[in-house]
Formats: sequence, structure tokens, C-alpha cells
Amino acid sequence: MMDRRSVMTAALATIAAVSSNRQSLAQAGMSRITAYAFSFPGLAGGDIRLSEFAGRPILIVNTASLCGYTPQYGGLQQLWTEFGSGGLMIIGVPSNDFGGQEPGGATEITATAQTHHVTFPIAAKAVVRGPNAHPFYKWAAEARPKDVPRWNFHKYLIGRDGYIAEVFPESVDPVDTRVKTAIARALAAS
Repeated sequence: MMDRRSVMTAALATIAAVSSNRQSLAQAGMSRITAYAFSFPGLAGGDIRLSEFAGRPILIVNTASLCGYTPQYGGLQQLWTEFGSGGLMIIGVPSNDFGGQEPGGATEITATAQTHHVTFPIAAKAVVRGPNAHPFYKWAAEARPKDVPRWNFHKYLIGRDGYIAEVFPESVDPVDTRVKTAIARALAAS
């Protein structure tokens, strides 16, 4: 039978080990929660649950209809066509956070997506920065604080493990070799 001191020592050792593990994860830039824990309301209704794509790379892009980068919808669609059947998921997340360039509602966002022949899922409009940000974006900002969206068409590539594999700012076109190489690498990872 263990005495009280032995029980307390064992409990403190367990707490110290858990604390050390959390610190190691934080130092590695990782949290125990993966992107697969989140969902977005869908633009056309229902939810886009990232857990449904667990084990698959996901490219999550904050979009806007009236932005100079809006033509990137075409590049995103090209990636969807090229890599979607191989396992890549792409999700557009409309946001009005930057320059008020997504002022419309679902009808206007859908019209813009249709103009660019988008067939990948589009979420309902969401906040992507600040204290009211969507939980996914809060998680991403905590995981990669130097890589937060600074404008529309910021791209997070989530690896098969559910963590952020790569980040591409708005200035990097979706069909840029760096993006395609990162996607191919994420698809090849096991």
C-alpha cells in the first residue's frame, strides 16, 4: 500500500510530465488540436466539417469578391481540377476583413464563384482575424503567429496530419510552383 507521500510524489511527477509535454509541443509550434477539429458553415447551407477530410491535405483560402486577387479563384479551381482527384480538398472562406472587399451575402458570393467556374466548397462569410475570428483562424494564428492573413487570398495548406504544412500569402498565385510543389509533397506524405 502506498503512503500519502508516495501518492503525492507520483501525482506531481505526472503533472510535471504533462506540463513538459505541453511545453515541447508549444516549442515545436504544435498544439494537440488539429485542423480536423473545426468546421465552417457552408455558403449553400450545412457544414463543411474538416474531420470529413481527415488524412487528406486541405488548402484553406480566405477569399473576397471585389479584390484585386479575386482572379486567383481561377488558379484555385485549376488546383482543384489537377489535385482534387488525388485527395486535395480546397475550401474558400469569404471574408470582409480586408478593405471591405466582400460586402455582399451568399447570393453575391455565389455569383462571383460561378463567374470564376468554382466547383470546390465555399464556406459562409467569416471573420479571419482578430478576437472575433473563426475558431480555425484563431487556431492557425496560435500555431503560426507570423503567418496570419494580412489580406484576401491568404492560403493555409493543412497536411495529412492535420497541422499547417505551408502558408502562402496573397501575393503567391495558387498555381505558383511553390504551391504546387507543397501540395504534391503533402499528397505524397503518408
